Amino acid sequence: MLNKHTLLKTIDRYIIKKFLGTFFLSISLIILIVIIFDVSEKIDDFIESKAPLNEIIFSYYLNFIPYFVNLFSSLFAFISVIYFTAKMASNTEIIAILSSGISFRRLLVPYMISAFILAVMSFYLANFLIPYANQKRLAFENRYIKVPSRNRTRDIHLQIKPAGTFVYVQSFTDESKIGYRFTLEKIGQKGLYYKMEADYIKWDSLSHKWKIMDYNIRTINNMKEGIRSGKELDTLLNLKPSDLTPKLVDVDVMNFTQLRKFIDDEKLKGSENLQFYIVQKDKRVASPFATIVLTLIGVSLSGRKIRGGIGIYLGAGITISFAYILFMQVSTTFANFGNMPPLIAVWLPNVLFLMLGFYLLKTAPK
Repeated sequence: MLNKHTLLKTIDRYIIKKFLGTFFLSISLIILIVIIFDVSEKIDDFIESKAPLNEIIFSYYLNFIPYFVNLFSSLFAFISVIYFTAKMASNTEIIAILSSGISFRRLLVPYMISAFILAVMSFYLANFLIPYANQKRLAFENRYIKVPSRNRTRDIHLQIKPAGTFVYVQSFTDESKIGYRFTLEKIGQKGLYYKMEADYIKWDSLSHKWKIMDYNIRTINNMKEGIRSGKELDTLLNLKPSDLTPKLVDVDVMNFTQLRKFIDDEKLKGSENLQFYIVQKDKRVASPFATIVLTLIGVSLSGRKIRGGIGIYLGAGITISFAYILFMQVSTTFANFGNMPPLIAVWLPNVLFLMLGFYLLKTAPK
């Protein structure tokens, strides 16, 4: 006969195996279905662009899998917990475990261990593996699927150095790498002391410098002013063409360290997309924690035997999971386009649903 300590270790292994096994099996089946539908949708693009089969498999779909796993990891962890825990309750396994003297909170331990493993996996995927995989996946999409579109931005104001160096470009075309009506200003403690105006600037991809065309430079030194002009000037600026055509998709290929540095640079430049970038950074930390929160809710909700069986629990679980996703979307929208701080926006759903989890835990079978 097993003693209590041995029984606990056996139950722990059983639950961890069930949890992780159900999770990886369910998400693998969904990935397979999604890939089949995606192939049927993009097969014409692959044929038309003559994409090599090895690039389709290894550059696109192999790098698509981590992105999809992370996108729905918390949702499928929740559904997995609901499914196999409700099945255990239906088979009176939960009642038998509790009757042996094991508390419901002790029963939570293997669930939390499994949820922590999945949360760490999600954090690693979101912040390190997926950005690397996205570089290859997005490069494949841009080459074989998406048709490049013209990208023209207008009225760009940027600070390119901390010591008061500002640039203004009336319009910039990404294809030609030409900016029109360019102004460079340097401001010190006593005010403006340098100003350059030019008809247009052009990026030289070989020298990685800007060509300043038809320029006028005004310098101010106390009461003395100097003015000079010219037809062409090569200069090295702390400015790249990508700074003049900011794209939100850029954050998808940055790991956590790169994203933090990028946000610091965007703060310096006064980027209009800064709020979005901060939200994306904070979501990379908050989203993995959702796996732990939803696991707590799932176990507390499905750990009792009721009439209606697994179907009732799955229905309730899917409703709660979609409520969580909706709440997260609404709060992040307020952060992106409103005045809600990003840190509060991404963590508020976790905090509220964690409170729901503790309430359900309190009412769970003892």
